[in-house]
Amino acid sequence: MLMVKAIVRPEKCDNVLSALMDAGFPAVTKIAVFGRGKQRGLKVGEIHYDELPKELLIMVIPDQDKEFVINTILETARTGEKGSFGDGKIFVTPVEEVYTISSGVKEV
Repeated sequence: MLMVKAIVRPEKCDNVLSALMDAGFPAVTKIAVFGRGKQRGLKVGEIHYDELPKELLIMVIPDQDKEFVINTILETARTGEKGSFGDGKIFVTPVEEVYTISSGVKEV
């Protein structure tokens, strides 16, 4: 199993969640976050915005669905045809164990 963490623009979040739901991946945790990437924030006139609003989407998926889920997120979170600075990042990490809290059962 893999954990996918996607940081996306807030205005793209509903599109990403809808595409994942339609693709059969309804289990997602969404967290409002603030941060900056390589562009070091945003400067408008004399005002520098050091932390920009983003949405963090977290999901655990089977290994074999990795490419499909990543492509779904990339296609729906990207701004325009070529994308833009600040569109976000996707991180993929292995998951060693998963437990359901209510039952205490270890999932396979």
